[in-house]
Amino acid sequence: MAPPVLFEVDHQTAVITLNRPERRNAINQELLVHLYNALDAVAGSKEIRVAILTGNGPSFCAGLDLEAVGRENLFDPRGDGRDLPDLMRACKKPVIAAVNGHAITGGFELALNCDFIIAAENAQFADTHARVGIHPGWGMTQLLQQTVGQRRAKQISFACQPIYAHTALAWGVVNEILPGEQLLERAKTIAAQIVQADPQLLSVIKTLIENRNRGPLDQAFDQERSGFRQFFREKIGQFKGSGKTHALTKE
Repeated sequence: MAPPVLFEVDHQTAVITLNRPERRNAINQELLVHLYNALDAVAGSKEIRVAILTGNGPSFCAGLDLEAVGRENLFDPRGDGRDLPDLMRACKKPVIAAVNGHAITGGFELALNCDFIIAAENAQFADTHARVGIHPGWGMTQLLQQTVGQRRAKQISFACQPIYAHTALAWGVVNEILPGEQLLERAKTIAAQIVQADPQLLSVIKTLIENRNRGPLDQAFDQERSGFRQFFREKIGQFKGSGKTHALTKE
């Protein structure tokens, strides 16, 4: 039997593919264990610089497998107390969601936890927590409003109706939409561009951007400025030696 999550690495890019197409990649405990292990592998690998998360078949992820609810440990699938948001926060490498179809409820949350989303033209997103009677737990109430604004987030979560790819693009849920057959290749192209960046500084910039989610603008701004001053003190000697001090003195 094929594993519920496929994992491959090529050119320093990990491709994580949810692989329960017969269940529209719905979430059960086995899928979560494999997914969490894959995310840990990305975070801990010196070779991997960026990851792409996608789904096999017509859906990205249809949310919780209702047959698993109440029967399987979906809250702590590995027994280590770590959940999806914990793993995503611990990963200092970019994770791109390549949404190839339905991203429903928990599947929508999964995509929102990634650094950014690109989507196929047939993709659709929906939050049906209120309809199916399941409490959100992977950040839907916070990440969605951060993405689209509170009023649109309320409409999406109250009405439980799907938004389609072009609306998702207009509302800022996704960065790009493409024909389905081009989606993964485009994700790999973006990943290859990311691989060209300095890995240490990329991690720093990712953290600095996300600091804005955890505090006021002034605090996040000060953290960036403080980091730059430290960088300047540590690197100025190297820049002097290479004749590149003009790149710093502009600041």
